[in-house]
Amino acid sequence: MKYSKIELMICQLARLLEDGSTIVVGTGMPCAAAMLAQKTFAPNIMLFFEAGGIGPLLQEMPISVGNSRTAYRGIMTGSLSEIMETCQRGLIDYALLGGGQIDMYGNINTTYIGDNHDMPKVRLPGSGGANDLASSSWRFIVVMRHERKRFLKKLDFLTTPGYLSGPGAREEAGLAPGGGPYKVITNLAVMGFHPESKLMQVESVHPGVTKEDILAETGFELLWSPLLKESSPPTDQELNILRNEVDPYRYVVGRSF
Repeated sequence: MKYSKIELMICQLARLLEDGSTIVVGTGMPCAAAMLAQKTFAPNIMLFFEAGGIGPLLQEMPISVGNSRTAYRGIMTGSLSEIMETCQRGLIDYALLGGGQIDMYGNINTTYIGDNHDMPKVRLPGSGGANDLASSSWRFIVVMRHERKRFLKKLDFLTTPGYLSGPGAREEAGLAPGGGPYKVITNLAVMGFHPESKLMQVESVHPGVTKEDILAETGFELLWSPLLKESSPPTDQELNILRNEVDPYRYVVGRSF
């Protein structure tokens, strides 16, 4: 069955979410991936939404983190403070984030593009809860388009901390020990981070993508995993559930990429 780049990315993300894990979810691809996981191999994942929904059974795609669908058959409906407190207490396994720019240590910019904060070329949405979630969750996963203007050696602004300047930097800054970026999923590949240097490294390359394609769209030197492989494409079952149950109105999978 044919699939789009967005469908491939959603499936790659869904497969990372272990059954029983606790996850803070945003809208768009992260929500679609969480729903796909919940409807297939991870029925016991515990989902949290920034506006307060805790433990819902997702039946229809929420259009925002405050949508009433994020509370359907949930444990409770709280508020932003409950979600952030849960992160700070060390109870969140994964936060699923997007980004405007990212560097080799997984630091993210979602504030502005340009060299002048007061007069930027592009004003981005800002942190929202991303800084707090990345600072306090055990791991975070980034989903974004792979382009040279986004994968940069130096960010225009550091909104959300990854491994900051490298090994030990998060701990020195007082952030959650052992936390940090886990995976970066793009339209070209899945990247992780080297356990010692904390530098981004390619772990799997998507079907039809070459090493040269990835290098051409990356503005810093990437590491390559010794266990490098090709990403497994979506299965027919995953695509059927994604298209017919998760996102039948094509809020997410209908986007061009």
